[in-house]
Amino acid sequence: MVSRLKLNDVEIEIVLKDIRNVHLSVHPPSGRVRLAAPRRMKSEQIRLFAISRLAWIRAQQTKLRAQERETAREYINRESHWVWGKRYLLVLKPATGRAVIELRHRTIALHIEADASQEAREAAVEDWYRKQLKGAVPPLLARWQTRVGVDVERFFVQRMKTKWGSANQNARTIRLNTELAKKPPECLEYLVVHELVHLIEPTHNARFVALMDRHLPQWRFHRDTLNRLPVREERWTY
Repeated sequence: MVSRLKLNDVEIEIVLKDIRNVHLSVHPPSGRVRLAAPRRMKSEQIRLFAISRLAWIRAQQTKLRAQERETAREYINRESHWVWGKRYLLVLKPATGRAVIELRHRTIALHIEADASQEAREAAVEDWYRKQLKGAVPPLLARWQTRVGVDVERFFVQRMKTKWGSANQNARTIRLNTELAKKPPECLEYLVVHELVHLIEPTHNARFVALMDRHLPQWRFHRDTLNRLPVREERWTY
């Protein structure tokens, strides 16, 4: 069941689901608000919860609407792409067989069929980014799991539209956005520590902040750096 709640200038999409807790999210690029609540929750309870989070919702909307966005990529010659915080130019190299990417001094060489479609070129680059991130995460987990005092059962790398990462405390898993392969390495390290701490404390309360301060004192700097950097232009569907 889907309904809408209007609180002054903020409209919230309400979804009742078979879940235990309330989940509130603000989605880019425009700041669309979605609140998923347990079916047992009464309308007035949902309304009061939304009111209590109104300042946070507005802050998230302001941040999303102000964040710079990349222009849509066409995956053509001499187009700029970012890898670990550095700018490279894409160079298309005609080849046969499976697409291969080589990272050189200032270029990303994509060896691919000469008549490959834009979709095929994009898929090859996205797959390469995913592999870069998958290779970078295990050393960070090896370094930080002992320091934080948690063990991760599995980690997942995937394209995410609304967040940089997430953690599942019950399953002991973390998920990371493939876009992190474009950002400076310290941003990825911050996210790994962030999600590891969430395996101890799932909310952003005072305990979470204290744990982050203890393990990564400069975490706010890395968070702000990440949130200042341009995010990809998405094909949004609702």
